[in-house]
Amino acid sequence: MRLSAISAVIVDLDGTMVDTMGDFEVALNHTLSDLGLPPVERALIERTVGKGSEHLVRSVLTHQLALPEVVSSGCVALTWPQAQMVELALERYQHHYSFTNGQYADVYPGVAEGLQALRASGFPLACLTNKPLSFARALLEIKGLNDHFAPVFGGDSFDRKKPDPLPLLKTCEALGTAPAQTLMVGDSQNDGLAARAAGCPVALVTYGYNHGDPIAQAPHDLLVDSLVDIAVVLQGHAKAA
Repeated sequence: MRLSAISAVIVDLDGTMVDTMGDFEVALNHTLSDLGLPPVERALIERTVGKGSEHLVRSVLTHQLALPEVVSSGCVALTWPQAQMVELALERYQHHYSFTNGQYADVYPGVAEGLQALRASGFPLACLTNKPLSFARALLEIKGLNDHFAPVFGGDSFDRKKPDPLPLLKTCEALGTAPAQTLMVGDSQNDGLAARAAGCPVALVTYGYNHGDPIAQAPHDLLVDSLVDIAVVLQGHAKAA
């Protein structure tokens, strides 16, 4: 990876800039309660988050419906058609998430400082997440991060989500930069796979959500403990170029 050639940076949201696990947990458990199902364990959320709301809700719902205590209880939800169940669960989840978005979430250490340093060094920034765009914009606003980004794209902004490369390619177009000159910063294999397929270099943070797998196993060019580290590395390479 030629870091000296980087001219713009794309940053993921959940697990990269903001720890939103609390938001997911509260909204999902309200949803499950609406359906007469037991609450979900946080470990399951950590393994399934990152591929969009539909994947998250569908995965959690499938898991909870298969629990022995649910099967043996004769829960009425077990008699509903699967498509109807998923549709209802998604509707309830979106409803509850609209109230929990950002309320149980925290910005990771070094994020605000790192973004500020990148902007001060002249790097245009875009936010690209699989979270629905309306929720993404609201979260950035709530956490005071929205001013760092010109383009912001969500999981419903394009026909496909990460790990498909299309969102990255479209974001590069919006930034006016070539993929090879645009650094993707994320926290999971979704970001790494999408970046590789799009031809973008990729830096992954060592915290965040990676489906329960070690982040070092995901495709990457750089592993960092903070967004501040990315700013320092890029600044150093720019001066050496």
